[in-house]
Amino acid sequence: MSTQPAEKPWWRTFLTPGWVIAALLIAAFSYFAFTVLAPWQLDKNERLEQRNEHIVEAFDQDPVPLSSVLRADGSLSPDDEWTRVTATGRFTGPDVLLRLRPVDRTPAFQVLTPFTLDNGETLLVNRGWVPARDSTKVPDFAAAPGSVVTLTGMLRLDEGIHPTAPMQDQGYQMVYSISPGQIGELTGTDMLSPYLQLLGGEPGVLEPIPLPQLETGNHLSYGLQWIAFGILAPAGLIYFIAAETRERRRYREEQEQLLLADASPTPAGPAPEPAAAEANVGTQGPAQRSRYGQTRRNPWSGAYDKEQERSR
Repeated sequence: MSTQPAEKPWWRTFLTPGWVIAALLIAAFSYFAFTVLAPWQLDKNERLEQRNEHIVEAFDQDPVPLSSVLRADGSLSPDDEWTRVTATGRFTGPDVLLRLRPVDRTPAFQVLTPFTLDNGETLLVNRGWVPARDSTKVPDFAAAPGSVVTLTGMLRLDEGIHPTAPMQDQGYQMVYSISPGQIGELTGTDMLSPYLQLLGGEPGVLEPIPLPQLETGNHLSYGLQWIAFGILAPAGLIYFIAAETRERRRYREEQEQLLLADASPTPAGPAPEPAAAEANVGTQGPAQRSRYGQTRRNPWSGAYDKEQERSR
């Protein structure tokens, strides 16, 4: 009588290169989604919400003196960005141009001019923008007034120094980011940390820089989607592991039932012809379904048939 070989533990089925690589890739993806992608989008959404709140608050309140917003060291708190302030002094030049910063999808140059305050400190002022001629040429634009003026604008934080070095072109110093510290080095002045973005109608303003739209876009939904993907990926792996385990259990139960059916006594009947019996030995075992629906012979039925034939 044949016996069914011992079955290996179910978990060893998944210790194959395919399953292991799939598990590692899914684990890496979920970790990246939770720690990088989702926080990246959610953080952008939070920053935009804070920016919108600051802009709304700025126009809900009257402009305040510049000195009341700056810290003791002349820097600006991020919570005070977009505050409307007033500053009195005179433009002392020279103009520095910000390049490769389109405005409303129009190739443009933004004009940045040092402004000496009545207390002797220097503040960088973004006077607005002018459209580029032929996408690259600097057009003529009005010079800043030379008299003492009082400006009203919105305080902006230093953008930081761009990796691309400043350049001299068409008679102007050109930069790739608005960094008062860097522009101060180019113009030989010691500037305050924030800069002033002029509003329309102010002395020396060109085309005023448009204010951002008060919306946050799809960053919140993108962040939630990455969280969902990070959950669904391992959940899908668990589902396929459970489905594989269930299919193997069903297959094993079918094998056991077939073995029991082969071992049960068969009713007496006319003996088959010798030639037919010999031809059928090892070929007439009961067929069975494989794990995934195909039919194949029971691997134990041939041995059982031979044993029955020898006992006759």
